[in-house]
Amino acid sequence: MNITIYDVAREANVSMATVSRVVNGNPNVKPATRKKVSEVIERLGYRPNAVARGLASKKTTTVGVIIPDISNIFFAELARGIEDIATMYKYNIILSNSDENLEKELRLFNTMLGKQVDGIVFMGGNITSELVEEFEKSPVPIVLAGSIEETETIPSVNIDYEKATFDAVTSFIKNNHKEIAIVLGPMREPINGKKLAGYERALTEAGLSFKEELFASEEDYTYDSGIEALERLLQAETKPTAIFCGSDEMALGVVHGAADRGFKVPDDFEVICSDNTRLSLMVRPQLTTVIQPLYDIGAVAMRLLTKYMNKEEVTDHIVVLPHRIEQRNSTK
Repeated sequence: MNITIYDVAREANVSMATVSRVVNGNPNVKPATRKKVSEVIERLGYRPNAVARGLASKKTTTVGVIIPDISNIFFAELARGIEDIATMYKYNIILSNSDENLEKELRLFNTMLGKQVDGIVFMGGNITSELVEEFEKSPVPIVLAGSIEETETIPSVNIDYEKATFDAVTSFIKNNHKEIAIVLGPMREPINGKKLAGYERALTEAGLSFKEELFASEEDYTYDSGIEALERLLQAETKPTAIFCGSDEMALGVVHGAADRGFKVPDDFEVICSDNTRLSLMVRPQLTTVIQPLYDIGAVAMRLLTKYMNKEEVTDHIVVLPHRIEQRNSTK
């Protein structure tokens, strides 16, 4: 049987308003009454109806989180930061995988709104104009995490991807590399455009020319794509002596693909990756990486969302967190 607040009030011989005050921690209840009501709640196994409470308060203390793929360690670390801050501020999470499919992203977004969430954290590689249009019409606040929306109308939390790639490629150049390759995911995603711009700027400032054969763009960020990208780079007339990889998983593919072909990292070519997930430490040699604070991006995005949901003052709706290069064993 579904126990209601009415059942608790009747059993404890108090009003439903008194039960509500006990459930919500209102101090205006006598200790003896609070004790009696709490005992009845425990004995009957009463659980407050979050939907009903949300209808009454116009808040459900629930946040929707839309992620391309929770099995991807990049998004998993972001999600952990979101969840920890949500718990700190007493919000529940509804998590959904979008598979970076526009139709599914739009459907999930509207499903979240139908569930009366108080706000949404959204992650996606390509924030399309259709998505932006829906976000702008949203009755609840939206914050992007680790995702670039080029008009900067939607609040977001990221690092400076152009500068991070510039710094990584510049570190190669300082090690006297001239044939530097870059391996990225799909170029329809704005983050990859920024990474490519950072790569080209580093080459230009060093007086080096951009060579098409040293640029590889794949349709995803997987281990297999890293292997395939390396094979194409090694078939080029100009062989790379250093490779920047747009994801840690792709970097693992590059390192293992090199080993399968008899090459050694960093002796034959150096590698830098761009995420600093746990994967960068699970391979030998351990990967030199751009320190992208994934947990912090998720945590700051959730905190920014709480400010919007609670109508707190927000001074900067575009938050750019710092990055740095962590030297490990895949570079000399």
